[in-house]
Amino acid sequence: MLGNFSKKNNLGNHVNYKWWVLFAVSIGLFTSVFDHGSINVALPSIADQFDTDLPTTQWIVIGYGLTIAALLLPMGRLSDILGRKKIYLIGFTIFAAGGFLAAISLNIELLIGAKILQGVGSAMTQGTSMAMVISAFGDKDRGRALGLTMSVVGVGAVVGPAIGGFLVDYLGWEAVLYTTAGLGIVSLIAAMIILDSNRSGGGDGTDDHFDWIGATFSATTLISLLLAMTLGSRYGWDSLSVITGFGIFLASAGFFIWWELYVKAPMLNLRLFSRSLFATGVLASWLSFLGTQPVRFLIPFYLQFVLGFSPSMIGWIIVPSAFCMVVAGPISGRLSDKYGWRIFNVGGMSVAAIGLLILVNIDTKDSILIVLTGMIVQTIGSGTFWPSNNSSILSVVSPASYGVIASFTNLVRNSGNVVGIAVSTAIVTGTMGSLGHPPTLSAINEASDGPILSAFTIGLQNTFYVCIGFTLIAALASLIGTSKKN
Repeated sequence: MLGNFSKKNNLGNHVNYKWWVLFAVSIGLFTSVFDHGSINVALPSIADQFDTDLPTTQWIVIGYGLTIAALLLPMGRLSDILGRKKIYLIGFTIFAAGGFLAAISLNIELLIGAKILQGVGSAMTQGTSMAMVISAFGDKDRGRALGLTMSVVGVGAVVGPAIGGFLVDYLGWEAVLYTTAGLGIVSLIAAMIILDSNRSGGGDGTDDHFDWIGATFSATTLISLLLAMTLGSRYGWDSLSVITGFGIFLASAGFFIWWELYVKAPMLNLRLFSRSLFATGVLASWLSFLGTQPVRFLIPFYLQFVLGFSPSMIGWIIVPSAFCMVVAGPISGRLSDKYGWRIFNVGGMSVAAIGLLILVNIDTKDSILIVLTGMIVQTIGSGTFWPSNNSSILSVVSPASYGVIASFTNLVRNSGNVVGIAVSTAIVTGTMGSLGHPPTLSAINEASDGPILSAFTIGLQNTFYVCIGFTLIAALASLIGTSKKN
């Protein structure tokens, strides 16, 4: 292991070890983001291969995402109890195994099951990886560490769909799954060689009670909410399945809150929400994803079906804004360590709101410059906000709880993205319906005529106005939360 090997090679001293940890964890982060982006590109080919419809095929992604959401908190807590390196290694072992099983699946049901297994592994690595990086860098460089990991996420978000599309076109959809499984093995090997169990944190034998009841009800709460939000735009918000989902969510959430406040060793210490910096930071984070995810989700529809760009060209259009994320994250994280969180939290969300305000001006023609400018400005704002805000959230948490809280911040992101997509879809389709067109995104395609494309564009404008509201409320929450700390 590097911890022992470095005694002779001077790689494990305090200054250098954190960079080796960042390197090892970055491979894993890139693998997770690459997997998410590349599999989306492969869905149409998988549907053709197994002769099934795209809604059924999308359960590959839905099942994977729900599994991660359900297990993030329990796995984060487990890493604090058993050791973060141990859970991380087991996670990538499961991830790689799931990837190989998915690649050799003989039918769609087996493929969905294999991706769910892979989701178990991914849940074990996502929060754990961030906790290990933060532990290695320490409190003084926490923002810097979070900003650097965000750069890796940004690179993966661009490279995943691009390489995924290439693999699907020339080698078939199986190549995507083999590639992610192979990257999982590389991540596993890098972690085995580099990470030191003692420095990674967790597993020290203190407060080692695992809250099984809390884990069960947190999973039930999250699955019911995300499933209801996912199905609402497809089957209608008044459908029995959606109403049932929301009912289960409310009941399980109520019990989860009561139990976590009652039990002696809770999985998630809800009393942290009594601290303004933590509560407003979490709220601002959730609202930020609610306000920005619709851009990433809906703009590709607009670029392809309204402005007429090809899918490959759309990838190039998105690259500049993704590059801004890669640059803004480390700069913001580093400076927030030095100058405090407020200016970057409040300023980041304010800039993101300006970007969304620019996007409101899109129309059915000649809007590519507006799209580019708006996305770049919005992404600079978001990239400035996220590492600084997460650093402020983690500042009130003891190092012994980094695993579960880092997992919680990932959960906030995932749930914000899902709810953001559901809300934006409801606004766009509701606008289309009010203007006399089919209230569904499936009506937007190459054969769509001018009036329906115009209605879709108006729906986008309405969505971006709502998103501006979300980001401004996030900025206000950040201002309130940091007023006593900075």
